[in-house]
Amino acid sequence: MDRNDAEIRMMKDERIPKVLFKLGMPTMIGMLVSALYNVVDAYFVGGLGTSQMGAVSIAFPIGQIIVGLAMVFGSGAASYISRLLGEGNERQANRTASTSLFSSLIVGVITIAFSLCFLDNILVSLGATDTILPYARAYAAIYIAGSILNIYNITMNNIITSEGAARITMISMLLGGGLNVILDPIFIYPLGLGIRGAAIATVISQAATSLLYIWYISRKKGYLRFSLRDFAFDMTIYSEVFKVGIPTLVFQLLASASMGLTNAAASNYGDSAVAAMGIVTRVLALGTFVVFGYMKGFQPVAGYNYGAKRYDRLNEATRVSLKWATWFCGILGLIMMVFPSAIVSLFSKDDVRVIDIGGKALRASGIVFIFFGFQIVYAVLFLALGKAKEGGLLSISRQGVFFIPAILILPRLMGLSGVIYAQPVADLLTVVLTAVLAAGMHKELIARKGDSEGHE
Repeated sequence: MDRNDAEIRMMKDERIPKVLFKLGMPTMIGMLVSALYNVVDAYFVGGLGTSQMGAVSIAFPIGQIIVGLAMVFGSGAASYISRLLGEGNERQANRTASTSLFSSLIVGVITIAFSLCFLDNILVSLGATDTILPYARAYAAIYIAGSILNIYNITMNNIITSEGAARITMISMLLGGGLNVILDPIFIYPLGLGIRGAAIATVISQAATSLLYIWYISRKKGYLRFSLRDFAFDMTIYSEVFKVGIPTLVFQLLASASMGLTNAAASNYGDSAVAAMGIVTRVLALGTFVVFGYMKGFQPVAGYNYGAKRYDRLNEATRVSLKWATWFCGILGLIMMVFPSAIVSLFSKDDVRVIDIGGKALRASGIVFIFFGFQIVYAVLFLALGKAKEGGLLSISRQGVFFIPAILILPRLMGLSGVIYAQPVADLLTVVLTAVLAAGMHKELIARKGDSEGHE
């Protein structure tokens, strides 16, 4: 218990840059490794052919929907738990953790069963061509069936991070991601399983992560306790969890829809276009997952100090996070702008058209990726403070409000170039909206800080 008390004191009293580094760095590394699941699959599957690469791209949105279900309960519970711990309400924090974990598993089983029953229809709606569909079916059936493990892992990852135990999340993701890198080429090539081997390797790797989390909670290593006795259909808990979790789910659903719409639009230009846009999506995922990982360290700090009315620490954490995220996104965006074709060719050496289309798309995305950190810091901040309206609006803007009209309109006006530039256009519009909402939030925090100091 002493170690866990130290983690709570760290969020309350330790220097902000130091606590953000301690919490953000492990989760950032962990999320980067998590992103490697998809990149590694794409890298090794790319050697099988363009249609196989396209199949992995088609299946990717389904995985994102399943991730979104886990994030409903994981991120929603994390926001609420961090505030409860800031208020000193340990009992309600434990009830929230158990209720969210078991609820995510129940919903996950139902969703997976539905997806498998209508798999072909789903894959076709996501842009699978006649040549891609057999490979997409072979990969997705295994990947989806095993994704209950991923639901468990993501929910646990978020909940454990909310109590400040970021190290275990990093170790668990490193374990799974590292194992996937080793198993992927073995199952695909020497064992002759092809694209099915990539899916099997991913499921085995996720199982290893699940076992580590089970060990963690069974040994009572953390501050929170998980028990079926604490699982309850408590409307107070669900209300707080869904207030943050539903906007996160909407974000994931829109992200999946945007991938599906992109694949469908690209399929009009052949398998090479589908494969190229899939490669760009995975390269961007490396960068976005790093930012998301850091934000998972920022979220409990923001939520805890907001709950404890430590507005000075909240403001400092926001400033530091903006600076670090902007530097990272700027450097990565520059790399994507300068070396786009070289990056894409890592995944497809023989298809010149894939390299050409992917290079153009990656360069365009790199230009606007510089502002991605700014978007995400405030999206996470709003959700961490329980401000679901603003956080939800930002969550649906980049992949929904702005992107969906762009991907539906621009290809009709510009052809394949419209597919390439749809996301960058949506990103720019989201930056403008973020700036407007951020200005209003800072005015409110200044007023709250004044009221708090006036009552001391």
